[in-house]
Amino acid sequence: LADASASRDRRRRRLMIGGGVLATLVVGAIVATAVVATGEKDDTAKNGGAPTASASPTEAPTPEPTFSSVAPPPPPNPKDYISDPRKDKAPLTAEGLFPGRKLTMNGRPYEKGATSATTNCAAVTQGGLGTVLKNNGCQKVLRATYVRDGVAITVGVAVFPSEASALKAKDQATGGIAPLVGAGVGDFCHATVCLRRSNSAGRYAYFTQAGFANGKKVTKADQAVFRASDDLGTFAFNQIYARGKSQASAAAGAPGQ
Repeated sequence: LADASASRDRRRRRLMIGGGVLATLVVGAIVATAVVATGEKDDTAKNGGAPTASASPTEAPTPEPTFSSVAPPPPPNPKDYISDPRKDKAPLTAEGLFPGRKLTMNGRPYEKGATSATTNCAAVTQGGLGTVLKNNGCQKVLRATYVRDGVAITVGVAVFPSEASALKAKDQATGGIAPLVGAGVGDFCHATVCLRRSNSAGRYAYFTQAGFANGKKVTKADQAVFRASDDLGTFAFNQIYARGKSQASAAAGAPGQ
């Protein structure tokens, strides 16, 4: 009995020791597992956490400017308003076309004499110009005379129903515009030689007659007469074009009119 009891005690001690070892291994496994899990958590935290599907706040997009797909209409062309009588409606008078008491062109001043306006176009011409104006439908002639240093120049602007009519009158011109006397300007360009020129702009033809106030004949050497003719021709063109420009500007400011 004593031997049997001792044998049982020895087996019990071995089982307890073995169980203790097993328990130690289990604890070790638990510790090892905990260390590995803790290591994974540390790595995740160190790397900023695992990506998530949550949206981060973003700035609202800046609206971009928008533009109309319809292009604005082009500005009116002044030439259209001096070429088409349906558009060329502004008042037309001698004082409006030849304003003031003097003008200066290229630094050269000219004193203005008399002005006139008539619908009897042929009555204010010399030579064959009256017939040319009549045949091309001239509606009105406006004239003014200017003087400078003994040179007198009459400029005449004739109005026609179309640009084509004015161009034909310019091309067919013969004779000249009659000199306009008065307002301090005596008779000139009668029974002598004077410089006559013609041109056109839109439905307007314009003519100049330049000569010496004392009746002297003009020659090619008389540059003062040629300069005066150039100046007054340019002035007439500028006035006609300004008429178109002012009407075009008014139309641009009142679309649909």
